[in-house]
Amino acid sequence: MFSTAARRLTTAGVRSVGARCLSTSAKTASRSMNKNALPFLFAGGLTAFGLTQYNQSQSAQCDTAAGDDSKAVENKFSTYWPRNILILFGPPGAGKGTHGPKIEDLLGIPQLSTGDMLRAAVAAQTEVGKKAQAIMKAGGLVSDDIVVGIIRDRIKEDDCKFGFILDGFPRTLEQTKALDKMLAEEGACVTKVIELQVPDEVLEERICGRWIHKKSGRSYHVKFAPPKSMKTDSNGKPVAESMLDDETGEPLMQRPDDTATALVKRLAGYHGETVPILKHYEPKGVVKTVNANQKMDGVWTEVLASLSRK
Repeated sequence: MFSTAARRLTTAGVRSVGARCLSTSAKTASRSMNKNALPFLFAGGLTAFGLTQYNQSQSAQCDTAAGDDSKAVENKFSTYWPRNILILFGPPGAGKGTHGPKIEDLLGIPQLSTGDMLRAAVAAQTEVGKKAQAIMKAGGLVSDDIVVGIIRDRIKEDDCKFGFILDGFPRTLEQTKALDKMLAEEGACVTKVIELQVPDEVLEERICGRWIHKKSGRSYHVKFAPPKSMKTDSNGKPVAESMLDDETGEPLMQRPDDTATALVKRLAGYHGETVPILKHYEPKGVVKTVNANQKMDGVWTEVLASLSRK
């Protein structure tokens, strides 16, 4: 009995010890397996992290490369392709102030006013600006050479590298030739001349009803494009105090020469001096005419067609 009980006890003890040993062994093996797996898990994590970093790096490099490529194309275009150098012509009231800014927005090139450039050169006290300032203080007229010099300085700025639109210059054949000479020295030339055509008899109504916002150059008309604030008196005439700019609320003004009497002289000057410029450029094949005596959408459609290189 004793031996049987001892055997049972011994067997149970062995089983118990065996179970404990097996459990300990399993735990040890599990720990060993986990320990051995850690390098692989760590390596896998590093690989995933590395791939993420690589992808981000590659993406950044691609973005940088794309930006560099875009800049290279941009520089190549501005260097080797002819710049869009436009002159917008038309008699007073033809719509240059309306369509000029639209062309500017479309092509992404600035519209350069000789008056604005002159004032900027004087304010910046450039060499040419100082000469112009001295002449104006003495009550004289700024010479063509000085104006061309101001234009030469202005078109070297970065916003003009793809081209520009000239507004208010040239006005005479002599100025035209001086402009051509200056542009040729810069390796450029006038690429497009757009003439807005309107019969003289139509212009009086346009001119005499025109009001402008001096700071921005925005143009309004009492009949065709009145400001939102406009009110009229008992005779149907606009009340001056009610003529305010739509965007700023600032007062509008009428130019002193926007009268029927002044218009006669201005048209005589336009036809006598400015129109020969068109004949100067016609043999070069760059002159396009636009019928500006129609609705604004129709005028703009013709302007777009004239801007095409085809």
